[in-house]
This record gives sequence, C-alpha cells and structure tokens, in this order.
Amino acid sequence: MDRSLESESATPSLKDTRMKHVTAFVGSARKKHTYTAAVRFLSNLQSVGGVESEIVRLHDYRLEYCRGCKVCFEKGEERCPLKDDRDLLIGKITASDGIVFASPNYSFQVSGIMKTFLDRLGFAYHRPRFFGKTFTSIVSQGFYGGNKILGYLDFAAQGLGFNVVKGSCITALEPMSETEKSKMDAVLAGHARRYHARLIEPSYPVPSLFMLLAFRAGRTKVRVELEESSCDYVYYAERGWLESDYFYPTRLGPLKKGAGRVFEWWAARPR
Repeated sequence: MDRSLESESATPSLKDTRMKHVTAFVGSARKKHTYTAAVRFLSNLQSVGGVESEIVRLHDYRLEYCRGCKVCFEKGEERCPLKDDRDLLIGKITASDGIVFASPNYSFQVSGIMKTFLDRLGFAYHRPRFFGKTFTSIVSQGFYGGNKILGYLDFAAQGLGFNVVKGSCITALEPMSETEKSKMDAVLAGHARRYHARLIEPSYPVPSLFMLLAFRAGRTKVRVELEESSCDYVYYAERGWLESDYFYPTRLGPLKKGAGRVFEWWAARPR
C-alpha cells in the first residue's frame, strides 16, 4: 500500500485477531524441497500465532487440461465440459483467509500441474472473486530463473483479486547443504512474518493506482463491448461494479478519482 494514501481507507486500520486459515497449494509430485519449504513456511506462520494451516498437493487431485473451448467465458464456469476436481480446489480457496502457491522451477516456469490449475481458473480473470484473501508464493530451484516465476505468480494472483505479498525463491541442490538449509530457514521465517503482518491487516486495502486503472479498463470493456446477457456483464452488474469506484467499497482521494475518470473516458473512445 502507498503509505502516503493510507488515510484514503474506508475503514480504520484495525488488526484482525480472528483465527486465520491458510492453505498452501503445492505443485510438486515429490515431497522434497518445494514441499519442505511450504511446510516450514506454514510452521513459521503458525508460530507467530493465530493461524491454522493446510497443505494441498495438487498431484493428489484430478485436474484436466483446459481445452480452450471458452464455454466458461461465454456460458459460465458451471457449464465447463471437464469434470475434474477444479471446483473442489476452488472451494478450498474460498474457505481460506490466506493462500500460498508453491512450485518448483521447471524449465523456467511453474510446474505443469500448477500451470494446469491456473489455466482452469481462467474464467476468474474475467470475473475476479478472491478479494480480501492474502496471497503469497514460494519457488524452489536448482540454479536460477525463480524470481521471474515469483513475478508471474504474484501478477496472476493480483488478477484473481488477492492481496499479494511478495514471495520467496529458495535455491536448493541435492544433497542440500547445511548452509543452504540455514539460508532457506531464514528466508522463510522473514517471509512468514511479512505475510502474517498483511494477513491481520484490514482485508480490503485502498487499491493502488495501477489496480484502480486495471479495474476501470476491465469495466469499460464490459460496458462497451459486451451484450447485457453475457456472463461477464451480468457478473459485473449483479455486484454493482458497473457504477462503483472499485471492486469493493473504498474511499479514493481526489487524485485517484480524477485519474480513474480520465482513464475510463480514454478507454471508452471509439478506436
């Protein structure tokens, strides 16, 4: 959050002391470095207090490859022809206050099962829904490239509506040296503290200017290009997003209000 704009928040900055449920989705078939890092992260998180946790190994669930049929976009995700465990996994996200995506670095990207899961959530980028939930990521690797994967995961999570805490990249060769283990422990401990701090903050922060403009761009596209019967239009209309300042109630300062109006006018111009 931009500290200069904290006063714009619609609610007082009160800490949330409720017990929080955090679910880590692990995209590795092995119980090695990625799994171990997720376990240690959650353990560190619980030691800070007020957190219960769960690990979900994606390889224990059935996820089919997206066929690109666009049925979820055009007719609704409930009409998807693939009958796998997608909705069960989405239910776990919905029931959680916090989410962690943990993946090994495979060919300089997330693992195949993690990418399959993200692809199965494609409709939610059109109709975002995970607002108020805190997200972070963990990437394990042998050499390099993991920081770009963290950037991808964090960007993807923003598009789904999460409050994003920058993730951590763990470098670990086999066998893992004691120095590497100590470094991993220190990185994950700091990561857990940062994540916990965001987890107990108010769930709906003032959006950044980038997030505000992204909302206005998406809304303009829905208004101008879609029929009123389309799934995306109905989704926005039912939630009041066609007229609201943002996805959720927030108080915007004059600068952001003005920038939003100007950007929306620009986006709606005939091309």
